[in-house]
Amino acid sequence: MKKGKANVKYRRILLKLSGEVLGNRETGECIDPDRLAFMAERVKKIHGMGVEIGIVLGGGNIFRGLAGAGKGVNRVTGDSMGMLATVINALAMMNALESIGVPTRVMTSIEMPKLAEPFIQRRALRHLEKGRVVIFGGGTGNPYFSTDSAAALKASEIGADALLKATKVDGIYTADPKKDPKAKKYGSLKYETALEKRLKVMDSAAFALRMDNGIPIIVFDFFDKNALGRVVKGEAVGTIVS
Repeated sequence: MKKGKANVKYRRILLKLSGEVLGNRETGECIDPDRLAFMAERVKKIHGMGVEIGIVLGGGNIFRGLAGAGKGVNRVTGDSMGMLATVINALAMMNALESIGVPTRVMTSIEMPKLAEPFIQRRALRHLEKGRVVIFGGGTGNPYFSTDSAAALKASEIGADALLKATKVDGIYTADPKKDPKAKKYGSLKYETALEKRLKVMDSAAFALRMDNGIPIIVFDFFDKNALGRVVKGEAVGTIVS
């Protein structure tokens, strides 16, 4: 047993990070070095606790296919561009993690052998068992599917105990808490309730995968320095959808 595992509830996780949290609107940088370093340190902390970590990064800080489609870009082409953006983010995160001593591998759904390994389930599991963080780039490898769907799929394929969705807010609310001061936070939710109320947690395809496989989704504030560590210990942080 790896050091720290006895104190951890979720021993293997899939961490979903949006691409937007990497960028900095004030400076105009798509990938802010300080934010990247902050995220890498948070991942390193739970890696040191013995948690096996898979990561899926969005690409919205660079290009979002659906937004591009609204501006005249063919949807399939736009989604392909978005998938490539996730690979750029994956490589940036790999570099940040390895620079602080965390062994990391990037695997992609779109084959690009000079940049990353192709995704092979058994190889991914072997990396996790050896204590390597595995970053999954390229989405699902198909257009019309979001990185939420990719995260749900990869969580199932690696047998994750939980899917952790890191956001800019500390959970799921009845409304946008930044716009509605009366918005109330959910401590826990059923998948069916989240779908019925159209709460913007993950898309319906991602929810369907989670419901079929029974993997809980935990939504929390990644910018809270202690939240990620508390989540993997099973403490009541954010909102759990199960």
